[in-house]
Amino acid sequence: MTSKKQNNKLLKIGIVVNTTKDAGIDIVSLLIKKLRVKGFTFYITDKVKEVKDKLTEKISDKSFLSIDNLCKKSDLIISIGGDGTMLATAYQAQFYDKPVFGINAGKLGFLVEAELSQLDLFIDEIKNGKYTIDERMIITAECIGHNVERMYAINDFVIDKGAWPKIIEITIKVDGDFVTTFSADGLIIATPTGSTGYSVSTGGPIVNPKADVISLCPISPHSLNIRPLVLASNQEIIITADSPYKDVHINCDGQRVFAFPPPITVRINKSKKPFKLVHTSINNYFETLRNKLMWGIDLRNKNGNNGV
Repeated sequence: MTSKKQNNKLLKIGIVVNTTKDAGIDIVSLLIKKLRVKGFTFYITDKVKEVKDKLTEKISDKSFLSIDNLCKKSDLIISIGGDGTMLATAYQAQFYDKPVFGINAGKLGFLVEAELSQLDLFIDEIKNGKYTIDERMIITAECIGHNVERMYAINDFVIDKGAWPKIIEITIKVDGDFVTTFSADGLIIATPTGSTGYSVSTGGPIVNPKADVISLCPISPHSLNIRPLVLASNQEIIITADSPYKDVHINCDGQRVFAFPPPITVRINKSKKPFKLVHTSINNYFETLRNKLMWGIDLRNKNGNNGV
């Protein structure tokens, strides 16, 4: 992960919002009002047009754009929702090399940076160029022998048994060297960003986004000897999964699922393009770990500050 400071050019803002959440609609209404006061030009994903009657601010139809056109025209994209909305927005934005900032309208919101109460601070820092852009790793996957599009993940790829009720067989090779074959429900291939997602729930390590590594985390392996493995990001990972069932699944960020007849062999590499995440002074990575995952918090400490 690298960080780059920005200038104070008045940016064109793209807005993507999870329209299934009433809180998201309320936030986008308030955000639009504040952006107008500060003189920003903004665009909104056309999905919001379907619920524009719920918005308290009037918006011209010209401001509604498809996600592709919104990414093309915007300098910075704001994602309003939870981590799922953030990942979906980031997936689109990475093709256009555009940075994304998250405002939480969900539950945990680990990837999103700001809460509703912090809108004014965020807008002021964006206007004054007081923010950085963190470049986060993206990984790609190619299913060898199948004519399908290249797959991308910002958090993780999950190769699993799908609807099959029993374990499957997984073989790992790294840079052409055989690593191991084991039986399990599946395998998580996680970026540092994704290390605090599904991966951590299977016993995987929490990896700081500045670390240039990829984690392999078995899901319910049928052996006590199988543990997570951390690899350098420039290593090529080959995963073969076999099952007696009709298909094996590859899940990208928990959002895009592909089914293939087994056995399947998947080639995984670090993408040449990063995902760009906007970072302000609102919080930092370790603060987020403590506040949202309770990492390192000793509940026996009655003061609750744990040395902070």
